[in-house]
Amino acid sequence: MVVVLGFAEAFTIDRTRLVLGLTTTLFLLAYGAGLLLVARGLSRASSWSRGPAVFTQLIQVLMAYSFWGGSTKAVSVVLAIAAIGVLVAIFQKASTEVLRDDPSRDQPPVL
Repeated sequence: MVVVLGFAEAFTIDRTRLVLGLTTTLFLLAYGAGLLLVARGLSRASSWSRGPAVFTQLIQVLMAYSFWGGSTKAVSVVLAIAAIGVLVAIFQKASTEVLRDDPSRDQPPVL
């Protein structure tokens, strides 16, 4: 989704805000690529990916709060529900066991 926003921003750049448009586009594309790496890490049960995933969802909760009020209340609710759902899934016992940083898990058994 963030990558799509990056491309959408790229197509709306005009001469009056060229630098802002370019930096926003680059930021959104880089952030989207980072999220794809985190998603890949989570799908491979890499322990490093839990921290960035939690951080991203906390940012999303704050973003949901910023949309609260007026005509964007529905957006706020959707963002908050999605972020809380992901946080609950990440902190489930099965998820924390799989994503635990345990060096002995990578070691071959001693005979």
